[in-house]
Amino acid sequence: MAGSSRKKNDSSAGSLPADVDLETLYGAVARGEDPVDDEDAELIVVPPVRLLPREELAAAALRVPLLSDAIRLARWVAPFRPVDQWGELGAELETQAALALDLVPDDGDADVALGRIAAAWSLAVDLELIEVGDAVEGESIDGEAVQGEVARPGTGLEALGSPEGADPDTVLEAWETAASIVAGTAVEAEIDLGVPDDPEKVSEDESEAEYAQLEEDREETQGLLDDALQVLYEARAFAATEAEQTVSLGVLAALLVTPDGQEPDEEMLGDITAVMVTLDPMLQDLAGIGMVDYSPIDPTLFEEAEGGEGAEEAGAPGGPDATPEADAAQAARFGMARLTPLGVHGVRQWLLEDGYDAPLVGEHARGDAVELLTGICGSANVLPEEEIGEWLAGREPQAAAAELLAASRGNDVVAPVRRMFCLVALDRLGEPAEPSVRAVLDDPELAGMATGWLLGRGAQGLPELSRSVLLWSQIDSLAAQLIDSSAQDDLFRELIQHLTEGQQIDLLFADLWRVDHPYTTAVLEAVGELHPDRPTAKEARKAAYKARSRAGSQDN
Repeated sequence: MAGSSRKKNDSSAGSLPADVDLETLYGAVARGEDPVDDEDAELIVVPPVRLLPREELAAAALRVPLLSDAIRLARWVAPFRPVDQWGELGAELETQAALALDLVPDDGDADVALGRIAAAWSLAVDLELIEVGDAVEGESIDGEAVQGEVARPGTGLEALGSPEGADPDTVLEAWETAASIVAGTAVEAEIDLGVPDDPEKVSEDESEAEYAQLEEDREETQGLLDDALQVLYEARAFAATEAEQTVSLGVLAALLVTPDGQEPDEEMLGDITAVMVTLDPMLQDLAGIGMVDYSPIDPTLFEEAEGGEGAEEAGAPGGPDATPEADAAQAARFGMARLTPLGVHGVRQWLLEDGYDAPLVGEHARGDAVELLTGICGSANVLPEEEIGEWLAGREPQAAAAELLAASRGNDVVAPVRRMFCLVALDRLGEPAEPSVRAVLDDPELAGMATGWLLGRGAQGLPELSRSVLLWSQIDSLAAQLIDSSAQDDLFRELIQHLTEGQQIDLLFADLWRVDHPYTTAVLEAVGELHPDRPTAKEARKAAYKARSRAGSQDN
């Protein structure tokens, strides 16, 4: 019930076996990120995701038992059903509805069926699938005029239309509202309302303080759930397989508890466990509305904790006789979560409503090659290889390669990254792209890139690059690594060492500082800072100074 608290006074109700260690609890060490400045701490870059077609999402929504029960119950009340003084069906009609909707399980447990009816009724009323109001004059049952209030199908049900012809957008709107209701109720159920024994003895100041604390708890719990869903959303965005998209509850909790730049330790174990225990019922509620596939914490773990049984007796993973299958099964006892396709859609809608940019895969792949390369170079939340794959799909390889090469030309500030991603696309195209690549061997901006790509594929008899083109291309490649925020430092260090291998250093840098490229100075400064050989680094810094002076004199 909304507003009730799941928290128990008995602290053992929220405990796991006392000596479960970190490895047992969440099975992996959360990889920390580099610390960020406070002003950047609130920056959330939402990765692009793939969504199922709206028709498929709507069909999935209609298969969610809770929403399906609510819709079917709303149709069952037609044309009207009397309700009791609380505006509910009452025990007799609830039993009739459970039987009519075939909700009684095979074991005949009526409580399960009545629980589903109660949940369906509450949601149906919230969604206006059912409306409760005064009986209309002339309405009767078995010849007796109906007194008081009745329930009848509401405007929400009318908007959905027939079961066979329901509009996908209307269905999804109803499901989104239902998911928000369920999430809000899940949060409320985790808040300790702290109702005093004698409210009349509570002063106004105490009431205000309790209300402020309640709001703080609500905000904290809502934030915890939002953060958990964001982690699951990112798992769906970055992981390719269902197994990789599934996150153990321990990992999820550890990611939420562990500060950036740190790894979880035993001192954080209590906080991690507390977060797991808080998230577990909320994720169960969201599973009920189809947002997550969730395997909850095995309730016997709490019994083991009450009995003083530890990790070893509880059959923790990694024991001496454990098998991978047994470890996986044991790890699942601590909870496993994965966002469903409906859940991906729902979380994305919430992100958009909160003002975040929540892109879809393929948003930059709908136009020509210029739009593709410009889009992936200019967006912080983009998966370049996914966009490139979407753009290449269905295109003729040789023509696509020619279009990409043409779009990668230019001497602007992001041109090096365009050329880098053009190479990524050429690698995807492979051999069919070779004629188009050979066609640009006489282009000063593309010749170095094209020659390197062809040599990498074993081509022979290529024209030799002039020294000026070779040096310009080397600066361009290093510039792309400098600009690209996803580039790896180790790779960049490897490239700058390759730049100077087998070269006479003084002559090399005497030529490099004269290269007419917008990033010449920046590249030389980076070489001066990162090259492991001190004499080489010194020559690079001297060359950078000359390049900066040259650029300044040209500007004047």
